[in-house]
Amino acid sequence: MKLFSKKWKSSKKAKKQRKYRYNAPLHIKGKFLSCHLNKQLRDKYKTRSIRVRVGDKVKIMRGQFKGREGKVEKVDVKKTKVYITKMEMQKKDGSKTLYPLDPSNLLIMEMETSDKKRLKHKAGA
Repeated sequence: MKLFSKKWKSSKKAKKQRKYRYNAPLHIKGKFLSCHLNKQLRDKYKTRSIRVRVGDKVKIMRGQFKGREGKVEKVDVKKTKVYITKMEMQKKDGSKTLYPLDPSNLLIMEMETSDKKRLKHKAGA
């Protein structure tokens, strides 16, 4: 049984913060997938961050792939992880798999602009 409180605001306890994120419904977990925009996009769309999508070009700011850029190949809303092309790890059996990255460690360099609602909503028009 999943327990999720709509009334929960905040807590200093890391245990409660983890519990909130783990038990959150998908429409709220989607908000955890926000990434910062680079300076040019920030000025253009008048917003600091936006939800990452498949097709966005991102730069990795933290971790073993720091400084590398790639295209978002997959976004896992349930695990709140982002998978980027060419960022792979080698498994014990020798096969390669995409490396899961946290969206907070990414910077959006180019946005996938085929969805006009995404741009309209954030531009404030």
